[in-house]
Parts: sequence; C-alpha cells; structure tokens
Amino acid sequence: MKRADREMLAQLGVSRETLARLETYVALTLRWSPSIRLISQRDETFVWRRHVLDSLQIMPLLRDIAPPAADFGSGGGFPGLALAIALNRPFHLIESDTRKSAFLIEAAQATGAMITVHPKRIEAVTLPPLRLITARGLAPLTTLLALAAPKLAPDGACFFHKGRNAAAELTAARHRWQMEVICHPSRTDPSGTILQISGVTRARSLPYPNA
Repeated sequence: MKRADREMLAQLGVSRETLARLETYVALTLRWSPSIRLISQRDETFVWRRHVLDSLQIMPLLRDIAPPAADFGSGGGFPGLALAIALNRPFHLIESDTRKSAFLIEAAQATGAMITVHPKRIEAVTLPPLRLITARGLAPLTTLLALAAPKLAPDGACFFHKGRNAAAELTAARHRWQMEVICHPSRTDPSGTILQISGVTRARSLPYPNA
C-alpha cells in the first residue's frame, strides 16, 4: 500500500484494527479474483486506491444515516462489504452470481463484517425500506433508479459511484425521474463523481410511453 493511501485511510478515521480487517479482505480478494474475476488483473497492483479507497471515500457522508442499508450488484464487495467493515455496521449485499456470493460470505466470516448476502437478482429481493443504497459500476443511472425507488425509504438516500459520463446519465435520468442530487467529486479518480440522490419519484410527464 502506498503512503498516500495510508494517509487517506487515516483521514477517513480508519483504525489499526479496522485496517487489519481490510487487509484480510484485500488478501482474500486477490486470492479469489483469478478464478471468478472480482477485479480486473490490471487493477490488482492498485487495489487499495482503485477499489478500497474509492469505496470508502463516502464514509463521512454516511455516518448519520441509520440502517437498513443495501449494496446493489455487490460483485466482490465494493463498496458494500468495504463499508460494512470500515463503518462496523450491517449491510445487505445483493449479488446474483453464486460464486461471488460465496466469496462475500467467506470474506464476511474472515473479517467479522455484519453483512447479509442475497444471491438473487435485485428485483427478487424483499427488504425493509432502505435508508441507504449504494452501487458502483453496476448500471446506467436510469436503471439504478428504477431498481432503487421501490426499495428506498422516504428519508433514504442513494450513493452511486459514476465515471466521466455522470452528467449525461443525470440528464437522461431526469426525463423519467424527479430527485434531489448532490455531486461529490471523487477523491480517487479525477474523472469520477459520487452522486448522492434522495427524494426519488417518477417524473409526472414521461416522454417515453413505455417508461
């Protein structure tokens, strides 16, 4: 891990004990990834900045948000499992790939993370109204909002990691959805944006008859 990465972890308030749990998680990720592609091979050298810190950078924004929380399309657990470890709070992780779900369960056992893994499609999972929904690299914003809206509590918020197309995705989504949006520049990717979205409702006038 690079010095700058350690400094950012310290700024986020990650303790030595929590860092040790994250190191266990990273080691498991690197061990499993060649078999089930949790992260790309080119990212293995930069796993801390590209995946761990990219996930944890939203920690300060989440501290006052109460459970329940869910991570959609968890894959290898970024950001949901990383946040569950770092914040020491429960998360529902939804991942339809059974091999990746098995990894998430093993990683939770190894790190003591308080997660519940749902090896199903997002639409098929029944959860209490969620106050927090996260997703990273899963789908276009319009699709994410369609998945999130039925499961989001009235006072809930979504945090979606987006790349350089964030503005275009927002423009497209506003045709179908009304929402309050705060854009947070990514601390780990110059072209990245974290979309903080609340007050999600269907737009009153839809330009697409089948929307």
